[in-house]
Amino acid sequence: MAIAESIASKVKNAERLSRDEGIALLRDGDLLELGALADLVRQRKHPEGVVTYIIDRNINYTNVCTAQCAFCAFYRDLPSSEGYLLTKQELAQKIEETMALGGRQLLLQGGLHPDLGIEYYEKLFRWIKASYPEIWIHGLSPAEVNHICRVSSLDLESVLRRLMAAGLDSIPGGGAEILSDRVRGIIGIGKGTTKDWLDVMECAHRLGMRTTATMMFGHVETLEERIDHLLHLRELQDRTGGFTAFIAWTFQPENTAMAGDELTSFQYLRTLAVARVMLDNFPSVQASWVTQGGKIGQVSLRFGANDFGSLMIEENVVSAAGAHFRLTEAEIARNIQDAGFVPKRRTMHYQIVGDPYCWTHETPAMPAAPAAATSLAG
Repeated sequence: MAIAESIASKVKNAERLSRDEGIALLRDGDLLELGALADLVRQRKHPEGVVTYIIDRNINYTNVCTAQCAFCAFYRDLPSSEGYLLTKQELAQKIEETMALGGRQLLLQGGLHPDLGIEYYEKLFRWIKASYPEIWIHGLSPAEVNHICRVSSLDLESVLRRLMAAGLDSIPGGGAEILSDRVRGIIGIGKGTTKDWLDVMECAHRLGMRTTATMMFGHVETLEERIDHLLHLRELQDRTGGFTAFIAWTFQPENTAMAGDELTSFQYLRTLAVARVMLDNFPSVQASWVTQGGKIGQVSLRFGANDFGSLMIEENVVSAAGAHFRLTEAEIARNIQDAGFVPKRRTMHYQIVGDPYCWTHETPAMPAAPAAATSLAG
C-alpha cells in the first residue's frame, strides 16, 4: 500500500513519527517507498557516501547460562559436559588471531554463569588490558551485568564502575531481543525485564560509557511490539544520547526450542527501513549480513543502513541457530563498493581508522570456525 503523504512528508522534513505512524508503515507501507524514505534519512545523516565496518571478534568466553532462553541454541546449563569456560591461553590465541587480521576490538559475551562474580571479570579485563593494551573491550550485555550484580550482591552502579575501572570500554546491546515483558516472559526465562535492560544502558550512559542497541525479531512479537521496542530505545536516547548504533536481525529458528519459520529478507528490509525512520536520534544503523547474507547486506545500504557491521572473525551464538553466512574483509569491502559506497574501517565510536586493512597489508587467512568446546575449562 502506498505510504500516506502525511507520513512521507514528515520523514522528508525530519519530523518525528508517532507510534501509530510507525505501526502503519510496518504493517502496510510499500516496501520500495519505505526503502526510499529510509535511504533519505541515511543520506541526511551520512552525506559523504561512506559505509563503515569494524574488524572484531565475537568471543563467547563461556556457553554456560542459566537463562534458558527458548530462542537460543548455544547455551548449556551445568552440569552439562558441553559447558565450557575459556582459559587465558585460549583467549590469547583468539586475541592474537584478531590482531593479525587488523582487529583491535573484542565483542566479549557469554552466558549467565552461576559461578562468575565481579572478581572474575575484573581479573579478566585487567589481564586483557595488561597483555594487549591496544584492545578495546566491547563486552558483556545488560543481562550479564545484572547477573553479576545478583551473584556479587552489588548494586548496578557499583558493578559498572568496577568493570569500567578494570577495563570494560563499552557494552553491546545483546539481550534486548524485544523490549516487551510479554515477549520476554515467553522467549527468555531468565533474561530480565524491559526495565532491567534499559536501566543498565541508562546507568552506563550516565557514567560516560557508550553502548549499542539491538533488536532480534520475527518470533512471538506483534508488529506493535516491534514499534514499542523502537520507542523505548528512542526515548532513552533522547535522555542520554549514549547509543552509537542500532542493529536488528531476524530470529534464527534452527536448533532452538522455539523452532518456527524464519522471516523473509523482504520482511527484514521492511523492519530495517522502519527502524531507520523511527530512530531519528540514532546516528548509525547496521546491516545484518550475518543473518541475511552479503547481497541483502548490500540492499540494506539503500534501506537505511550506513554500516556493514563487523567482520565477525568468530561468531557462535547465531550460527548455532542456523545462520552460516561468512565474509572476508575483502568481500565486505567489495559488497560496499558494488553498492556504490566507499568502505572505511571504524572504531566502536564510529571514528574512521582507514581503508580496508586487506588493501594495504598482507594478512593471514581467517581462522576456521571453531569446534564446539566439550569441557569446562578453569
